[in-house]
Amino acid sequence: MDTPITRAEHDEFRRTMETENQRLIDENNRQNKRLELVEESVRQISDLTVSVKEMAVNMGNMLKELEKQGERLEKLEQEPAEAHKQIKMAMVTAAISTIMGAVIGALIMVL
Repeated sequence: MDTPITRAEHDEFRRTMETENQRLIDENNRQNKRLELVEESVRQISDLTVSVKEMAVNMGNMLKELEKQGERLEKLEQEPAEAHKQIKMAMVTAAISTIMGAVIGALIMVL
């Protein structure tokens, strides 16, 4: 502090500081913009994660429902086969009964 600075030196220092301050302000603005972009990306990723979780739950529910429908379809497909078996068994029983009735009737006539 022994030697005072000249006005020109002071003005040069002030200009240098203003330039540096503006550079820092510009850098802050760039960093703030980058932070905004990162925050938006994080928000979108978070939303996407929630959507994927919901979709996984829905797909699990759909799988359970599809399995139930498969079981019901299998039962429906088996009904005509069961009915066919019952009809066939009734016809065989009726045929055997008729034949046995005829045989017994013939035996009774012969005796």
